[in-house]
Amino acid sequence: MSTAKVTYLGNLRTECEHLKSGNTFITDAPTDNNGKGEAFSPTDTVATGLANCMLTMMGIKARSLEVTLDGTTAMVTKTMASDPRRISMIEVVMNLPANIDNKSQKILENTANTCPVHYSLHPDIERVVTFNWG
Repeated sequence: MSTAKVTYLGNLRTECEHLKSGNTFITDAPTDNNGKGEAFSPTDTVATGLANCMLTMMGIKARSLEVTLDGTTAMVTKTMASDPRRISMIEVVMNLPANIDNKSQKILENTANTCPVHYSLHPDIERVVTFNWG
């Protein structure tokens, strides 16, 4: 069974539909690649997907540790390379609550760094992850 349906809308824009929920979002080509840059680009979704996955996996682990990560943010910076055009680096800076003990922090950091998207990215993509606790 398919996970998503992607429809090309023209003008370098797509609509992505999550088939199970019906939720949608659009992507747009970036301004440095002939697009309008009015929405996430396809490579933005890949870079952001890393932070989404890290936070989701940390949230699952936080439940078993009986701590909360509510309000945690992750700032994502994507760097592109050329020849061929590709993502060369993804930087993720996580800002997390201060009230989590050191042992749980280390467990959560390990969980983030072993998420499925992390393992799915090409090994040539440099990943720089910073955890700011408190």
